[in-house]
Amino acid sequence: MDNNTLTEINLPNLQLVKKGKVRSIFKIDDNYLIVASDRVSAFDFILPNGIPHKGEVLTKISDFWFNKLDHIINSHFITADFSEFPSVCKEYENILRGRSMLVKQAEVLPVECIIRGYLSGSGWKSYQKDKSICGIPLSDGMQESEQLVAPIFTPTTKAEVGEHDENIDYEDVEKAVGKDIALKIKQSSLDLYVEAQKYAKTKGIIIADTKFEFGLINDEVILIDEVLTPDSSRFWPIDSYEVGCSQPSFDKQFVRDYLLGIKWDKKPPVPVLPDDIVQKTSEKYKDIQNRLLN
Repeated sequence: MDNNTLTEINLPNLQLVKKGKVRSIFKIDDNYLIVASDRVSAFDFILPNGIPHKGEVLTKISDFWFNKLDHIINSHFITADFSEFPSVCKEYENILRGRSMLVKQAEVLPVECIIRGYLSGSGWKSYQKDKSICGIPLSDGMQESEQLVAPIFTPTTKAEVGEHDENIDYEDVEKAVGKDIALKIKQSSLDLYVEAQKYAKTKGIIIADTKFEFGLINDEVILIDEVLTPDSSRFWPIDSYEVGCSQPSFDKQFVRDYLLGIKWDKKPPVPVLPDDIVQKTSEKYKDIQNRLLN
């Protein structure tokens, strides 16, 4: 950890449940505490240096969306207000304040629910191969970054740290979670995306695609994890949007583009990001927070 970033989260008196690429999860009574570090991952690797303020941005944006979208589906979110955390957290205030959420404990469903409204990223690569994404056929002659006729549900497996998510089709989702739950998470994902997209456009932002995760509490499907953050979404500025090319974005695509530019082979050792790339990435995270929340 340097003066501006928190890359390791050490809370020895709390029970660590899981350490992910960015966040660590601790168990407190019947709830979980999710703590967002400033770590950044790309191509399934955690990079050596963190991004200043990243964990705070992820937490503030998720807090905003959980509250704004709670009329669509219930979530695991309880509070991100440190003053409302259990007393056992108080000794770690300097770490937890601003970058952590108290949430309900849920059984995680083994599916990542990707919604795409525009043709970009891995979706664009898939389209170039066979004019489809996750078994969903698309029109001929589409261009990179073009808006789809309607948003599509393109699920993936939920891989462990260091492993790759794999595209699956809707039938695979039904096999994994059952037909009723599959329908619920598909429709909820689409509803969440449409509502969020409508709001974001009033702030000059296009949500090209995003990822949702769901869990079960007493057999009820609920929204979990993070929501519509720069780590789980592709945000584009409306004022520079142009079909037929890749778009500038307010997310970690900037880091991916740098790594592709230096022709890293996506194998260890993982490159250290230069100071200017770290700073610009931090500015992009803060920019999207300011645009969406103000």
